[in-house]
This record gives sequence, C-alpha cells and structure tokens, in this order.
Amino acid sequence: MTPAIVRVLGMSLLIYAIPPIQAEESSAPNSSVTTHIMVAPEDIRWGECPPFLPKGGKCAVIEGDPQVPNTLFTLRSQLPDNYKIAPHFHPTDEHITVISGTFAMGLGKEYDEKSLRSMGAGSFMVMPKGKPHFAVTHGETIVQVHAIGPMIFTYVDPDDNPEKHGK
Repeated sequence: MTPAIVRVLGMSLLIYAIPPIQAEESSAPNSSVTTHIMVAPEDIRWGECPPFLPKGGKCAVIEGDPQVPNTLFTLRSQLPDNYKIAPHFHPTDEHITVISGTFAMGLGKEYDEKSLRSMGAGSFMVMPKGKPHFAVTHGETIVQVHAIGPMIFTYVDPDDNPEKHGK
C-alpha cells in the first residue's frame, strides 16, 4: 500500500472510532402548524390590538398564538397616522415587515424624533431581544410582526405602558 492509501485508511478508522456527538435537547420554537396557511388581505379579521399597545390600532393574528411561549406567531397591525409606540423591548427577537405606509423606527431608551428612520412599504427590520426601540407611523400603516411567543412589551418607562392608564 502506498503511504497515501495508508493515511486515508487511517483517517477512515479514526472517523469511525470517534463516538457520534449526542444531539442536545432542541430549544427551537414549536410549530403549531399542521396544515398550509394561505391568507388573502380580504380574509383578515381585524380586531382590537393587545392592551399593551396604544389604542387606535387594529390587529389580526395571521398564524399561531402570540401568548404561547416558544411558539412562532405572525401578527398584522393596521395603525393610524401618527401612532406612537414608546421605547420598549421584548424577550425575543422581533421581525417587522412594512406592508403599507411608513413605519418610522428609532433605537434607544428615549424617544427621539431626530433618530427615527422612515421605513416604507416592503421594508424589513429585526429588533433584537432586550434592545429598546420605538416607533411612529406616517400615514395609515400596516406592519407585520413575526416572532416567538410570548409577545411581551416591556416599556422602558413603566408610565408609558397603555395598560397602566387605559390609553
């Protein structure tokens, strides 16, 4: 046998001698989907948004349940002009797609008009878990949020929480 063949055979034996890596218990989100989901805009059933959002918007759950832990969900929100969401953060990453209108986003613990970045229809944003951000709409705006539940808003200033004041 040539030295090259000996090396290849030696490596093959070594590979088989190494025990397989045991899969760790997965922390991947659960899937609540058992069938295809296809939703046309006219099929959306708008209702009140969760109480942790300011009044005036309409929301619709497209997929999943935003309150179930470790489960994917999709929520669509129809928001009026100048709809402001105070600085807040979430326990999981938040993926936002602008369907129509303009969703202006800012980063940080304090609401700062100068730091807002206007994101028009087709824009996509990811707000990492635990990182404060805020927003305001310019014109009627529809956004879609994809995340892993539960959907929790922690306002940087607890007095900004609409649930506290029924806003």
